[in-house]
Amino acid sequence: MPSDARAAMIDAAIRILAEDGYQATSFTEVLARSGAPRGSIYHHFPGGKDELIAAALDVQIARTFDRLGTLSGQDPVIVVQAFLDGWRRGLELTDFAVGCSLLAVTTSAGPGELRAKAGVLFRDWRALLARLLRDGGADPASAAALAAQLLAATEGAVAISRAERSFEAYDLVAAQLLRDAATLTADRRAAD
Repeated sequence: MPSDARAAMIDAAIRILAEDGYQATSFTEVLARSGAPRGSIYHHFPGGKDELIAAALDVQIARTFDRLGTLSGQDPVIVVQAFLDGWRRGLELTDFAVGCSLLAVTTSAGPGELRAKAGVLFRDWRALLARLLRDGGADPASAAALAAQLLAATEGAVAISRAERSFEAYDLVAAQLLRDAATLTADRRAAD
């Protein structure tokens, strides 16, 4: 079986998770959206649905980390703005259909290996954001705190925006996060 079938199934799973959650990410739906032949599921994912979803999470987080990695050395305000812009653009392009596939697994997969994996990936995501903020000049404690706030607040703002089909709450949260990032920059300049 060609590996492009595997990649297509993973991409379909990422999108289904982000739109409709863990329960909706069935083999039937993945095959329908990916166009992959039925036998390819069991060829590429003999461990079943959770193996497919774990692979989808790995691919999605790698893509996210690659995009964020381009911000290394940037001012914290630029890092926060880019992070927020990415989420907002995703909501705009999909008419509020897409949220976070990692959050979808966290809230609906139940206790077990997938939720544990999500915990590790969220921890890694926070660590990357904290590193980017530190690389931009924030002190380690402030960087860690803002990274956690940025991730948690944005995830919540995305969920609310999807439910309300509005950017009102998202924009309020984004403005506060940018003020907090600017404070890090001001604190750094005052200390210099």
